[in-house]
Order: sequence, then structure tokens, then C-alpha cells
Amino acid sequence: MNELVQKLAEGDHRVVVARADGSARELKNMIDRDYVLVKFTETRGGTELGYRLDKERSALDSGNFDECTGSITLAGNLNLNYVDVRCVATVDLATLEGHGHLEILDAD
Repeated sequence: MNELVQKLAEGDHRVVVARADGSARELKNMIDRDYVLVKFTETRGGTELGYRLDKERSALDSGNFDECTGSITLAGNLNLNYVDVRCVATVDLATLEGHGHLEILDAD
């Protein structure tokens, strides 16, 4: 198993929404395009992951984008270092920071 994938699959880690310029509006634009960028900040140099948003597994209704309040969960599948994973990140709309982890998907 890849060391980075294994590390990010164990427990929660600090994340930020990447390339949103600190704006909940820009995050909303990413969500509307069904593609988000999340950066795990506690890896060497940071690990930025981009993935297609799985709206069924995400929780987008718990935040208010206009008032930048509440938090949302962004989930989606991707392949990292030849391992199929699901990224799940919960972020605060006021700061665009939060926590996240990877879930290793079965190769079935």
C-alpha cells in the first residue's frame, strides 16, 4: 500500500479548500461545476487532490454560502498513486478549513 494513501486513510487530517481564494462563493462555483480541490496541509509540501463531487455522499445543505456560515462535507472518488480512494472533507464556510480523510475502495 502506498505510504501517502495509508497515512491519509488513518484518522482525520487538516484540510483547506484549494484555489478558492478564501471565498465561499468560489467554493460554490466549484460545487456547481461538480469538481472540487481539497488540500491536505500536513503532508510534506501539502497534497492537493481534485475530484468529481459525489453529491449523494456529500452534505451540502448544512451551510449557507451567502452568509459564509456552517460547514459542508465534500465527498468524491479518485485515484491517488494507483489506489482507488474516496476523499471526504468537512469544511467550515467561514474559513474554508476543516478536516478530512481518504477511504480506500475495494478493488472488486
